[in-house]
Amino acid sequence: MKKISCLTLGLLAATTLATTAQAEIIKIDGSSTVFPVTEAVAEEFQIATKERVTVGVSGTGGGFKKFCRGETDISNASRPILKAEMDICAKSGVKYFELPVAFDALTVVVNKNNNFVKPLTVDHLKTAWGPESQGKVTSWNQLSSSFPNAPLKLYGPGADSGTFDYFTEAVVGKAKSSRGDYTASEDDHVIVQGLSRDKNGLGYLGYAYYIENKNKLKAVPVVNKQGKVVAPSEANVLNGSYNPLSRPIFIYVNQASLQKPEVKKFVEFYMQKSTPLIKEVKYVPLPAKAYKHNLEVIQKGKLGTVFGGEAQVGLTIEELMKREAKL
Repeated sequence: MKKISCLTLGLLAATTLATTAQAEIIKIDGSSTVFPVTEAVAEEFQIATKERVTVGVSGTGGGFKKFCRGETDISNASRPILKAEMDICAKSGVKYFELPVAFDALTVVVNKNNNFVKPLTVDHLKTAWGPESQGKVTSWNQLSSSFPNAPLKLYGPGADSGTFDYFTEAVVGKAKSSRGDYTASEDDHVIVQGLSRDKNGLGYLGYAYYIENKNKLKAVPVVNKQGKVVAPSEANVLNGSYNPLSRPIFIYVNQASLQKPEVKKFVEFYMQKSTPLIKEVKYVPLPAKAYKHNLEVIQKGKLGTVFGGEAQVGLTIEELMKREAKL
């Protein structure tokens, strides 16, 4: 009986170890904008390899908090890592590779039944969202006399969102500079839900979430830097006319995590197989040479960011590829 008990205990211990080994997963968190892309890649990767991947959504800022604590292997980000986040990573000893994975058309949206909205300029958007407008700009006709005297209710990403950071930089002129009296969420589905119920609502989110909810929302064309009216689309992102609201989106990979075979395989899979998946979820893939460049960045050990910890608007992928990454 004693021998059987010992054998049983041994088998239980072996089973526990095997289960623990099987439970080793690739942990990803961060941007809700990048989520559809990484989720699509993760699903295909799991089918192809039987490895396990979890993809969370806590916003770009929330994702970097976890990443810089060493809690995740990869962080989804809809804007570059900021100086404060770089400092936290440095203190924790977390080194990383910055890999752009697609372009997004940040989309200004209203309720599908809004029948008065017209193309908006950056000045219109600044009037709506600027911090000085809090409690003061509350009606559509305050944006333009051509709009009715209807209540202006705003919906958008919260302060932990990279989309919030990029929009405020591009529209207001300073990242994180925004009025606070609006319905905020890091979950784009909450923004969609709010706008779908509010005929006078105005908001912004990633292009994929607009496409997914075209039956509930209407995209508002914007007037670009050249004075032309442009709608969000893949073609307008690629030709550069959808400015200043087109932007690259990223994954950040923990250097230490790349020592794990499953993480290395996942990143290689992402760079080699993601183009059709990116198109499927309605983002704009990068040129093939950009994904090849990303793999070279890893192979050559080019750690850090090419942005220097600052929000920057309007960069092309060619400009990004020419820059040297730094921690």
